[in-house]
Amino acid sequence: MRERARAVLLLPAGLWYALLLVAPLVVLLVFSFGTRGPNGGYVPGFTLEQYGQIPTRITPLINTVWYATLGTVACLVVAYPLAYYLATRGGSRRFLLLALVVVPLWTSFLIRTYAWMFILGSNGVPQIWDELGLGRLVLLNTPFAITLGIVYNYLPLMILPLFVNLDRLDRSLLEGSRDLGAGPFATFRQVTLPLSLPGIASGCLLVFIPAMGEYLIPVLLGGGKTYFLGNALADLFLQSRNWPFGSAIGTAFVFMMLVVVALYAVFTARLARHRPDVQLL
Repeated sequence: MRERARAVLLLPAGLWYALLLVAPLVVLLVFSFGTRGPNGGYVPGFTLEQYGQIPTRITPLINTVWYATLGTVACLVVAYPLAYYLATRGGSRRFLLLALVVVPLWTSFLIRTYAWMFILGSNGVPQIWDELGLGRLVLLNTPFAITLGIVYNYLPLMILPLFVNLDRLDRSLLEGSRDLGAGPFATFRQVTLPLSLPGIASGCLLVFIPAMGEYLIPVLLGGGKTYFLGNALADLFLQSRNWPFGSAIGTAFVFMMLVVVALYAVFTARLARHRPDVQLL
């Protein structure tokens, strides 16, 4: 009886899950085995030809993986000290400060990116730089602008899980570390950092996956000079109307993300089974 009641309660969520997630992926998979029509679009069929052409889009894939990885690492470098400060030094104001970190997410992604176009454009920082007599500075439509856009837009997604993890650390372990003679750096390296690995893994996953699907940032801040996988998919579906090839690339991309999520699940499961040993100097 209990199992039947549980199934009834899960049924609405399961139907929405199947309709909004599984069904589109099934359509994408079916289209990937078809062929392009004379005027574009999709012609039913069964061929692996589209998958054989995926290596022709290796450059956008490399660009996407590189910038997504670089942006994720940069977010981690910026977010960890901030989250650590909020969790350990924020006191009663830490949730207010955390809310200020989240405030940019209330603004449209497009508006936030456009704002950086003005800041990095010729009338922004480069103009101030030139007026100071420091020479000509080009920031917009550069790899730096793309990386900065990724870090700015996705930084809160890295800070939140790190803050939650660090805020819930058992303070008695830190006190025990100090009582046994370990200095601040040794305590951080051997206690705080290992125990914050779940937060690091969650934050990296939350940043890496959406960054891999990025489309606006390379167009607006990169000037379209750096081609991402999202830009390649947009061109295939909207410009050349090669829906089967675009579907094949999309299917391969979804499979890659599933592998990343699976690696994350394995990593967190191992952390749950084998809690890091706290070694004190």
